[in-house]
Amino acid sequence: MPTDLILALDVPTREEAAPILRQLRGSLRWVKIGLQMFTAHGPDYVRAVADEGFDIFLDLKLHDIPNTVAKAVESLASLPIGMLTLHTCGGREMMTAADAARRATKPGLLLLGVTVLTSMNAAGLAETGVAAAPDAQVSRLGRLAIDSGLRGLVCSPLEVTALRRELPADVQLVTPGIRPAGEAGGDDQKRIMTPAEAARAGSSYIVVGRPILKAPSPAEAAAKIMADLRGTK
Repeated sequence: MPTDLILALDVPTREEAAPILRQLRGSLRWVKIGLQMFTAHGPDYVRAVADEGFDIFLDLKLHDIPNTVAKAVESLASLPIGMLTLHTCGGREMMTAADAARRATKPGLLLLGVTVLTSMNAAGLAETGVAAAPDAQVSRLGRLAIDSGLRGLVCSPLEVTALRRELPADVQLVTPGIRPAGEAGGDDQKRIMTPAEAARAGSSYIVVGRPILKAPSPAEAAAKIMADLRGTK
């Protein structure tokens, strides 16, 4: 399947988000709502964005004891969401409990296991007591997530090629850390690729925020990225 684009709606307020969503309505399928917008505006905002015709990727990165995460999945199942994240470092029992809750309450929901944040590099992992390099840690956590019942992962695009070799072909790989060619960095993501590079590596979805949100025309920026993705297939 072609690689699809997800807009990371990482803005401070729904008022700032509104004109961006108006521009993209009808041309972009997926919108990611993360902690910033969810904590500010709550479940009603998820419903409002879905009512505008977007599919919702709810990026909350759940991480707690197994029962608490399972109950959170049950609570969120009433929302119009297609994807939901949890941290793979929560372990097998937590992920298995989350997947059991998904199957019982919203079977079509894609639970995505977050491996190593794209803001982390080897030095950052070492500070937390993880001696493995990022790619090795992503591989370890990715295999654990799939063994625990999850069918998708969030990872840096730099790890996609290796994961495609190691994991079943139907596993969905969602990759933040995407910067269009020629786009300056200047943020907190360290392990990045261009959209076309990520698509060629095997990303199922790419997540792009600031290059679209901060563009003079978000619609034109998104269209250019989607054209780049189509050109790789």
